Amino acid sequence: MNNDMTMNLVLQGVGDCAARLQRIAALTAPKNVVTVSDNAVRCEGISFTPALRQTIEIAAQAAQLDATYMMGVRRLDEFKLVAMDMDSTLITIECIDEIADMQGLKPQVAEITEAAMRGELDFSESLRRRVALLEGLDASALERVYEERLRLSMGAEDMLKAVQAAGLKTLLVSGGFTFFTERLKTRLGLDFTRANELEIVDGKLTGKVIGEIVDATVKRNTVEHVCAAIGILPEQAIVMGDGANDLKMMGISGLSVAFRAKPVVREQANVALNFVGLDGILNLLAH
Repeated sequence: MNNDMTMNLVLQGVGDCAARLQRIAALTAPKNVVTVSDNAVRCEGISFTPALRQTIEIAAQAAQLDATYMMGVRRLDEFKLVAMDMDSTLITIECIDEIADMQGLKPQVAEITEAAMRGELDFSESLRRRVALLEGLDASALERVYEERLRLSMGAEDMLKAVQAAGLKTLLVSGGFTFFTERLKTRLGLDFTRANELEIVDGKLTGKVIGEIVDATVKRNTVEHVCAAIGILPEQAIVMGDGANDLKMMGISGLSVAFRAKPVVREQANVALNFVGLDGILNLLAH
């Protein structure tokens, strides 16, 4: 990074973080500090050097603050679509791991899930392997997972209300299952969903997925298709995810957001939210 490059830095946290925000903001020697919300400030006109950036990143991490570098100030109305991964992004769980728990197989399935999210396994093959382990499970287990274990991620509802009020469309695109995406679509008023369909015969899971598996390429293609359908460019989409299978769709977006993400995803995203909720995206965009 050139020494004469000036940028803005948004710092945000949760809870009573005003003192921490002020302390880290002072390290940047900004030309101006703007209070964005109760838990966020924007430090403007910072002359960054690699050493300063490293200092801020270490200090922000220690203070449990998210630090996002931005050129200028971007606006929410620059965007027309928010596309989200489901498992461990919009919601706090990996649905397949919780379904597997009903079979007493959560450790085995969760290990495969984790490796796939890190990018160490082919996603489609890993999904087939995991779903095969569910063969014979009563389909009522899906309802139990939805009712008893599925929780929205912190800030999800506030984020969705704000973007929907601003007129943005919403897409939930998941390597998980339609059982959950369709219920969330109704519950949250989402515009579009895409996910895998579990085969159920005589009230039991067969251990198979019906049709094309929603992998990284299908996720990207789905974002492109929805953008085309509503008449926008992919650069007008905000895409949120946490795992390696989200990278392709994040890569075509105008703003990519890594939420509680694996290192490989944090490194490639425009924004990494590690401490704040999904509504942290609102502190980055004027509206």
